[in-house]
Amino acid sequence: MKVENIQSQMRKGVLEYCILSIIKNGEVYPGDILEEVKNAGLDLLEGTLYPLLNRLKNADMLSYRWVESTTGPPRKYFSLTDKGLVFYNLLESTWNDLNGSVEKLVNKANEVENENEEDIATVS
Repeated sequence: MKVENIQSQMRKGVLEYCILSIIKNGEVYPGDILEEVKNAGLDLLEGTLYPLLNRLKNADMLSYRWVESTTGPPRKYFSLTDKGLVFYNLLESTWNDLNGSVEKLVNKANEVENENEEDIATVS
């Protein structure tokens, strides 16, 4: 089993939620999404972002509008629809529940590990 594959699947699993959280803050250009995700320490390629945005748009989670640009072609700016906001809130609730459960398990494992280390130190 390759850890890289598992890490990739974990990132993909939360990517949609992360992108929607950026768009939830207001109308956004895809280049700004890429920059914000990168600044957060996640890897995201245009070839991943644009199909995801199109899928969300086709599912009526996002709307967009064209804005003329003085430096090039018009830009497409995305925003959440009411349906998208409901979807985001469901993802947020799922993330909070999942994150809380994982934290409990990890903290418990760390407590047991620390107790075992203390027991070994006491015996030595």
